[in-house]
Amino acid sequence: MSATAPDPAYALTPSGNLRRRLLISRAFVLATVTAAVLAVSVLFIIVYFVAQRGASQISGSFFTSQLPLVSYGKVTGGIGPAIVGSAEIVAISTAIGLPVGVLTAIYLTEFANPRVARPIQTALELLAGLPTIIAGIFVSGLLVSRFGESAYAAGLALSIVQVPLIARASMEAMIRVPHTLREAADALGVDRWRTIVGVVLPTASGAIVTATILAIARAAGETAPVLFTSSAFGTQYQLNPTLQVPNLPVEIYNLVNSADPQAITDAWGAAFFLIVLILATNVAARLWLRHSERKRGL
Repeated sequence: MSATAPDPAYALTPSGNLRRRLLISRAFVLATVTAAVLAVSVLFIIVYFVAQRGASQISGSFFTSQLPLVSYGKVTGGIGPAIVGSAEIVAISTAIGLPVGVLTAIYLTEFANPRVARPIQTALELLAGLPTIIAGIFVSGLLVSRFGESAYAAGLALSIVQVPLIARASMEAMIRVPHTLREAADALGVDRWRTIVGVVLPTASGAIVTATILAIARAAGETAPVLFTSSAFGTQYQLNPTLQVPNLPVEIYNLVNSADPQAITDAWGAAFFLIVLILATNVAARLWLRHSERKRGL
């Protein structure tokens, strides 16, 4: 008996199983695109909603005047002290969080054995998912209960938020450094610490800077930690870090709780400024990362 020759077109004919797989694939792609569009739409809706109510407040005097003060039923003032105070608190938190995060990443990627590294990485992941209000309560019980509210206490609380973000991103950046660079340094007899400082860190510096900028943006918008550590302040500019300093998140919270319509309008203006600041910081971080990767040929 002669065997029947196979039909070449048979393999190109969609079967029931192939049609089902194509249908599932298209449905999955549609679901992912819909989720992405939904997420971006929510962002644009929030920005538009806040801008519609707060953009009218944006002016030079709004950025430089003292905090609003209720006088004879009329709220007058701006957010100048809150901007300066937020910058001071974030600077303190970054001064604590950046070295701790980078040094933690160096230890985990360059020195720790896997048995030690895994529990520390798990702790960092748990710390990253920790509700920020717990960081505020912790610092409140640790420092505020003994020394009172201050910019130092607020900065420490925000550094707890920053450390896992900086550490995890720095670890990923250092892991991506080619191992051949380390081997070349070892072949030249370079000390381990000189290899890290002179080879690994400069190569990963772009991603580390990007992670730091993103951590700063995250800390600048946190409200819960500073509510417990620097919430009782006046309307004047305050730069003494041992005292409570004005800050944008708490000032927005206070203005919204006011019964005066002008105070609520000022809160929308401050919220709009904070959103624009955070968005601009995130965009700048992404551009810096792209620029640094292009310089390294990645």
